[in-house]
Amino acid sequence: MVWGATFVLVKEALADVSTLLFLAVRFALAAAALAMVFLASVRKARNRAHAVRGGTIAGVFLFAGYVLQTFGLKFTTASKAAFITALYIPLVPILSALFHRRTPHSAETIGVVMAAFGTGLMTAHRNLLEVSLGDLLVAGCAVAFALHIIALGHFAQAADTGTLAVTQIGTCALLASALCWWAEPARVHWSAKVWIALGVTSLLATALAFSLQTWAQRFTSPTRTALLFAMEPVFAWMTSWLVAGETLTGRTLGGAGLILAGIILAELKPFGTPLPPA
Repeated sequence: MVWGATFVLVKEALADVSTLLFLAVRFALAAAALAMVFLASVRKARNRAHAVRGGTIAGVFLFAGYVLQTFGLKFTTASKAAFITALYIPLVPILSALFHRRTPHSAETIGVVMAAFGTGLMTAHRNLLEVSLGDLLVAGCAVAFALHIIALGHFAQAADTGTLAVTQIGTCALLASALCWWAEPARVHWSAKVWIALGVTSLLATALAFSLQTWAQRFTSPTRTALLFAMEPVFAWMTSWLVAGETLTGRTLGGAGLILAGIILAELKPFGTPLPPA
């Protein structure tokens, strides 16, 4: 819900600040907030090296997703980028099955297909089949986000939540800080829009959201996590309607319904052969 609600804030703020610089400040503030919150937890953490290794790997995938998506948007349309990014939803069970050498549950497979198709209804246009450099970059972004979810699902089972959360966001901050000064021209006008967007995205959309994800993935599967994240465009459209007055078309409402149906199907698993215990 938080991620979907930040689309309007970030879009307005990027008129006054370059993308990578915005990401660098966002992740730096979030890492500092997480370090203060989880300082005691990190000090007392057992098997800290395992959590640091997992956080670093997850952070690299997370940052790669943001960078590929950002630069891909320069060469493709926002609607196509949104749909291609959503391919991480069906990619999670596929890649998980490859890593764990098993077949996804049939209800999960159908659920992720429905959620991906629903996201496509909400965002895609007629020129979807046109492939550009931007489309390829954003496709790489979808792979990176899927690998981030899978990595967290693997390490969160045994790693300390605080150490894992601080390390992955700290990794993003370091990488963004290293790139923001030479990968693109750095610019910023410290307007109220920039400060509000930084406050919301760093504390709520990054520090809080990724901490909750890191903790929650100890109790749920990567596939279900990806399905729940498919709610993001639903909340994005709701926020755009409430704040910017953007109307919801019949196709958009149909896509939202398919996403919800896919989540419920994967959650209830009303048919198919149950998976063996993990």
